[in-house]
Amino acid sequence: MTIRPLADRVLVLPTPAEEKVGGIIIPDTAKEKPQRGKVVAVGNGTKDEAMVLKAGDEVLYGKYAGTEIEDDSQKYLIMRQSDVLAVVEK
Repeated sequence: MTIRPLADRVLVLPTPAEEKVGGIIIPDTAKEKPQRGKVVAVGNGTKDEAMVLKAGDEVLYGKYAGTEIEDDSQKYLIMRQSDVLAVVEK
């Protein structure tokens, strides 16, 4: 299945949360939700707002931003472009 966001939405693949911190293994229930991810697909934008993000951008977003969806056992987030806080420059 292919997911294509509409309007000003983006599809983000979250970066996995840390499994280990300083030698301590963190259980799933205590892990922080990731706030960083990679843009997989973008919509066409709206007539009032052009898309600034593009596929491949590494982004930071709010802790509770977006809606979680699953495709082929892979979890993604779909959110509005305005929910993205920053693009990580390398």
